[in-house]
Amino acid sequence: MTISSASASVSTVPVPGSTAPDFSLENQFGEVVSLAEVLEKTPVVLVFFPLAFTGICTQELCELRDNLALFEHAGATLLGVSVDSKATLRAFADREGYEFSLLADFWPHGEVARQYGVFRDDRGIATRGSFVIGQDGRIVSSFVNEPGQARSFEEYQAALALLGS
Repeated sequence: MTISSASASVSTVPVPGSTAPDFSLENQFGEVVSLAEVLEKTPVVLVFFPLAFTGICTQELCELRDNLALFEHAGATLLGVSVDSKATLRAFADREGYEFSLLADFWPHGEVARQYGVFRDDRGIATRGSFVIGQDGRIVSSFVNEPGQARSFEEYQAALALLGS
């Protein structure tokens, strides 16, 4: 899948079968979360979202929160990523009751989103990119929506089913 270069700084979104770019970012508690270290234990569902405290982002993450058992049943770790600061993400997680890590791709601004081809230079935010990553570090499934378009929860269900195959 590609995003036009007018909207994203990196035009190619990693496709299923490709190696997921590794990274380390701080979560809302200031703890460093390394993709490689998490993958040593579980597959990962990486969810990029534009900004905390915004309508669609809040709705999407609340739906993930309310269905966290689906991810746990699949043995996967859910990680949210935005360009917000860790303090903003902490307040957001506290207000909404998120029990999964929200990672701050704050500085260098949007660097990890760029690695995944989902950063929008024109708006300074990530698009709604989701990546299911197997323990071997390869992308099992990916889907990307523009900032104003919510993702379908059915896409997550279908992607998680691929982890078992």
